[in-house]
Amino acid sequence: MLDRPNNLEDRLLSAEPGPSAPKARNPSILMRLSKGLLQIILMVAILAGSVFAMNRLIKSKPETKARHAFKTVYTIKSVEAVRAAHQPKFISYGQIEAARKVDLRSLVSGEVVSISNKLQVGARVAAGEALVEIDRFNYEGALREAKANLREARARLAENKARITSEISKLASAKDQLAIAERDLARAQSLSKNGTMTTQQVEVRTLVFSQRQQALNLSANMVKIEQARLEQQEAAIERLQWRVAQANRNLQNTVLRAPFAGIVRSSAVDVGKLVSANDVVVSLYEPGKLEAKFTLTDAQYGRLQNDREGLVGRKVTVNWNTGGQQQTYRGTISRIGADINSSRGGIEVFATVQNTENKIEMRPGAFVEITVPDKVFNDTVKLPEHAVYNGQLVYVIKDGKLNRRAISIVAYDGESVLISSGLKTGEKVLVTRIAEVGEGLRVREEGDDSKSTPDNKDKNLSRNNLGRPSAEELEKILTANKLTRSKWKDLDRAERQRMVRTYRTVRGG
Repeated sequence: MLDRPNNLEDRLLSAEPGPSAPKARNPSILMRLSKGLLQIILMVAILAGSVFAMNRLIKSKPETKARHAFKTVYTIKSVEAVRAAHQPKFISYGQIEAARKVDLRSLVSGEVVSISNKLQVGARVAAGEALVEIDRFNYEGALREAKANLREARARLAENKARITSEISKLASAKDQLAIAERDLARAQSLSKNGTMTTQQVEVRTLVFSQRQQALNLSANMVKIEQARLEQQEAAIERLQWRVAQANRNLQNTVLRAPFAGIVRSSAVDVGKLVSANDVVVSLYEPGKLEAKFTLTDAQYGRLQNDREGLVGRKVTVNWNTGGQQQTYRGTISRIGADINSSRGGIEVFATVQNTENKIEMRPGAFVEITVPDKVFNDTVKLPEHAVYNGQLVYVIKDGKLNRRAISIVAYDGESVLISSGLKTGEKVLVTRIAEVGEGLRVREEGDDSKSTPDNKDKNLSRNNLGRPSAEELEKILTANKLTRSKWKDLDRAERQRMVRTYRTVRGG
């Protein structure tokens, strides 16, 4: 006996299809439709619940007060403009040189037989002290020979004088004989006219007169010749006297002496060394006479030369850094170089340096800093150089705002500038450097809380107690000031606090 189907599905499956029976639907399609409908209903319910919850939260939100927009106010520093006479100073660099120095050269040649014990670099020698001695033998012999030649020439001079005396005596005798022959001839001519004396006798007396005339002329010429020889001998004696003086001087020059009290710079001689004339053997300089040589630009030179005080005689200060300390000396510009130094673009100037007591003694070759007072600029304003923008603008504080002023700079004094026009006495000039500086920018001077409200006072009090900036604040501070983290760490604490305070002041209004 067969079992009956338990349910409708089994019966439907077991029934045989007939020609008139209807075709059954696929049950899987119905299940999918029911699941999709259920999901849609669930999504709609979730969205409706979310909208309902959002509306409830919006309605329950507490009301917030609108923040007031504050204008940016920069905390700055200022200085008061004062028009007065200013004399700036500029710095030049130069080198110390010896004002009096000498290279001692050997005046004679020969072998060095002795030197001074002080002939060492850096040693002090006294004026007139013997430094080097050269062998004297040849020079003593030359002096003796020159003296002997001089004595011989003087003996010849005496001989010439005696010969002249003899010739003069002969000339006088010849004159007397000529006078006698002349009288005898005159008598013979007179007797010949009377017929008492023959013509032959007259001719004999005429011949004697002619011979006596010739003897007189010869004697006169001999006197002139001997006088000429005397002058020649006197000239020879003068030459020999100079030879004696030269030999004597050469003998003295065998000893080389210090011309003044000085310090030995170099020595190139020793015992046994052969030196030639004009060889440099010792160099000296006088320690009490030093000069600072430095260069002025064309503009500086022209400005100081045209000043009432002038350039020569102007007092300067000479600074020498040695041993980790700065030594200061007084100086006076003594002379100006002869030529313009085209390679350096200026002219060389020399200042005499005065070594004061209780100071390290300066030496040639030292590199020094020279502070030179410039000309006096009347009716000018002195400001820090960083207060000037674009080389021609400053900002004046008026009614809490910045006003732009065009100025003219006439000179620089270290880190300051001298302004001739554009500012009046009593005006307050911005000296804090602001990247966003501009006309009408609102500012407040440090320590000025007169315009602060109670709320602002509380904010100012809280800002004075600066804490460490957050990472976000630090990044913005570095960006605003164009700094890196390493440069930030190199700043001192006060500078970092100033930047943090400025940033928080600007951000908080």
